[in-house]
Amino acid sequence: MKIMSYGEVGRLNICLKYLDYGDLATKWGLSNDQTIWQNDSNFTDVAYNLERSGRDESPTAVAVWTPANCEQSETLAIVIPFRDRYQNLSVFLNHMHPFLRHQRRRYSIYVIDQIAPHTFNRAALFNIGFLEASRRANYSCFMFHDVDLLPEDDRHLYACEDQPLHMSATINKFNYKLFYNSSFGGAVAMRKEHFEKTLGFANTYFGWGCEDDDMSRRLRFAGLKLTRHNFTFARYTMLKHGKEMGNPENPKRQVIEFTYTICQNFRKHIWT
Repeated sequence: MKIMSYGEVGRLNICLKYLDYGDLATKWGLSNDQTIWQNDSNFTDVAYNLERSGRDESPTAVAVWTPANCEQSETLAIVIPFRDRYQNLSVFLNHMHPFLRHQRRRYSIYVIDQIAPHTFNRAALFNIGFLEASRRANYSCFMFHDVDLLPEDDRHLYACEDQPLHMSATINKFNYKLFYNSSFGGAVAMRKEHFEKTLGFANTYFGWGCEDDDMSRRLRFAGLKLTRHNFTFARYTMLKHGKEMGNPENPKRQVIEFTYTICQNFRKHIWT
C-alpha cells in the first residue's frame, strides 16, 4: 500500500470536462435539505424550503447552499467577474460546488457579467458583486475569485480569517511559486468589515492588471495585513482561455465615476 506524503493528502483530481448548464443544475441544484434565503431591504432573513415554496420571481431572491445538520457562523459570497468565458464557468462551477460542500460551507456564487463593448473592468465588477450580494443576504465573508482558477487541495479552507487572505498563492502556470510578495490577485478572501475599511477596489483600472496591486496597498493603508495559507495546499490550476479583445493589458489608469446599471438578473440555483 502506498503511503501518501503530507503534500499529497488533500490533493483533488481536476476535471476539465465542459457540462451544459442544464446538466450542472441537475447535478448541483438545491435539494430539499438546503434553503433559499430571501432578504428585504432591512436585511430580515426569511429562510424557506425550496420544495415547499416553489419558484420565487423576486429580483432579490438568492440561492444559498446550506449544509444539513451543521451550524455555520459564516455565510460566504463568492464573486466572479465575468465576460464570455462560458466554458471556464462551466468547469469552475462543476469543481467548486462539490469542493465547497465537502468543506460544509454555507455559500452563494455570484457571476457578475459585464456586457460588451466596453473595456473589461474587473475591479468594478468586484465592487458591484459586493454591493448586490450585500443587498440580498447578510454575508460575513467575501471571496473575490477569477473564473479560471481552481483550488487543488481540500485542506485549503474557503473561509475568512482575522486578516485578508490571498488564496491563490501558488498557481501551476507559475510553477507553484509566489509571483511576488505583495501579490493579491486571482482569488482573495476578505471579511465584510475589511472590504468596507478599504473602501473596496479602485474603479479606475480598465483592462488587465493593476487593480489587485492597488488593493494590496489599500490593505496596508487601512492597517490590515495580507496573509496566505501554507503553500503546500494553497495551490491552483489555471484554466486555458483565449486572449480577450475587450480586456487588453492596462498601461495606465483611467478615472470614471462609479455608477452602474443592472441589465438582467438571473437566479439559476447554482449561481446568481
